[in-house]
Amino acid sequence: MNFKTEQEKFWAGDFGDEYIGRNKSEEYLASNLNFFSKAFNQLGQPKSLIEFGANIGMNLRAIKLLFPKIDLFGIEINKNAADELAKFLGQENVFNGSIFEFEATHKCDVSLIKGVLIHINPEMLSLVYEKLYTASNKYILICEYYNPSPVNVSYRGHSDRLFKRDFAGEMLEKYADLKLVDYGFCYKRDNAFPQDDITWFLLEKE
Repeated sequence: MNFKTEQEKFWAGDFGDEYIGRNKSEEYLASNLNFFSKAFNQLGQPKSLIEFGANIGMNLRAIKLLFPKIDLFGIEINKNAADELAKFLGQENVFNGSIFEFEATHKCDVSLIKGVLIHINPEMLSLVYEKLYTASNKYILICEYYNPSPVNVSYRGHSDRLFKRDFAGEMLEKYADLKLVDYGFCYKRDNAFPQDDITWFLLEKE
């Protein structure tokens, strides 16, 4: 692959491989079930969903349990993660490559991104927002670390690999036909279903 940013190389390589092993527990799946049951509470029964940065599909596995008939699609830059994701979704439903290179061939009811925008080079965010917007015919679910103003945070000893900001707010400003439907927060110290301080925002196209 030809990458435009250092962040892409980071996740496509060894660090991305190591991430796979840290995020495949039954406890994480249970937390995701709780998380998405709340985040999807306002949108009924979606028929299709695409996840940007799906890794091995831990989010998608939870969503499939909540909505057994939903059609799922995933975008994943790391080859090993994409191969494992394809075992779950089918090869035809997985795009192994950079989000920047993805071109939607059809729209899904929901575009999902969770813990990925924080790792995108800030100069490329506008393009990712466009990809999320274009791939959705109704809803966009953004689940990320939140900060009212942009900040750069050290990530596992690496610089320029984690960025916090108001991603949902920027999308609401960028697209006049988007409205905020719901939002929430999951605390890393939650006694039953911790989620690493994720703030989620459900946006709808009017």
